[in-house]
Amino acid sequence: MKREYWIILIAYIAMQLSSFIGVPITSLVMEMIGFNTNHSQGFAGVTWLVISFSITLVVVLLLLRKEMVTANEVRNGASLGRSILWSITGVFLALFAQAFAANIERLIGIEVGSDNTQQILRIIETFPIMIVVSSVIGPILEEIVFRKIIFVAFYKRFNFFLSALLSSVIFSFAHMEPEHTLLYSAMGFTFAYLYVKTNRILVPIVAHVSMNTFVVLVQSVYREDLEKLIKQAEQMQSFIGGFFL
Repeated sequence: MKREYWIILIAYIAMQLSSFIGVPITSLVMEMIGFNTNHSQGFAGVTWLVISFSITLVVVLLLLRKEMVTANEVRNGASLGRSILWSITGVFLALFAQAFAANIERLIGIEVGSDNTQQILRIIETFPIMIVVSSVIGPILEEIVFRKIIFVAFYKRFNFFLSALLSSVIFSFAHMEPEHTLLYSAMGFTFAYLYVKTNRILVPIVAHVSMNTFVVLVQSVYREDLEKLIKQAEQMQSFIGGFFL
């Protein structure tokens, strides 16, 4: 594995563990400059998340800047039009894979819903800036780490299925929800397939960013509107049913 890839992996792991030190320091700095964090519980934590994710993204992009220009995927990757098509298709594939896996989990007795997702949505309701982390920066880093680096490292030695499986399990553990390994594996397989199909990491990145943004908008920003539409549909169904019966 390239030296730059090892540095990226170390930077990503450090970012995930940095809250233990970064949040207290951020809170202390805010108090020193006279910012009262008592009125905004968790503000220091969210601030550090934005800072740490942003710094890590900059570091990763700097490390990959030469590869972005001279990499094999630039020369032999899918055309622009085909990449756009697969990016759009990838969103629907990822949503379908997620729904399919969720139904299987439900059938085998695993509680539907992700605690990690719900926690993120609760934070977004209070601190909308978190959308940038959950919907943009996070997916970009995840695709670079879990697909471009980890998946490809396995793919050089094993077939697609085993490589996608191993990288997806690691992807699941990184989200601290082992009970939803099937769910994360389904998404990991989808994004790995998009990468192999197009040989452009930007394709799964776009699909992942789009999917996360869609989920956030549906479950937070437009949640009330969606609930109203569902109630109206139920009322209309009752009316039509009563009319014909």
